[in-house]
Amino acid sequence: MSTLRRLFTDHPATVNESYGQHFASAMSFGFRMIWGGLMCLAHAFVPGVCCSNGSEIIGELHERMITNRRRPDPAELSMENRRAA
Repeated sequence: MSTLRRLFTDHPATVNESYGQHFASAMSFGFRMIWGGLMCLAHAFVPGVCCSNGSEIIGELHERMITNRRRPDPAELSMENRRAA
């Protein structure tokens, strides 16, 4: 498999996603992070606004990314290990 192709498929496979699924998920995370950052900036300028928005978004993203992460399919991991050997 070419290096360029591996750049687009290896990592998504580690979380049991296709390139398209991983793209959509990463874009969703990215936009939420930007929104949370904007809330934190607003809070920096006016401390009485957006008091918990940034931390709530961080908690939501942590829940999605770490707590409820899709685990790789064991059969796929087994095949991947055989290919690497």
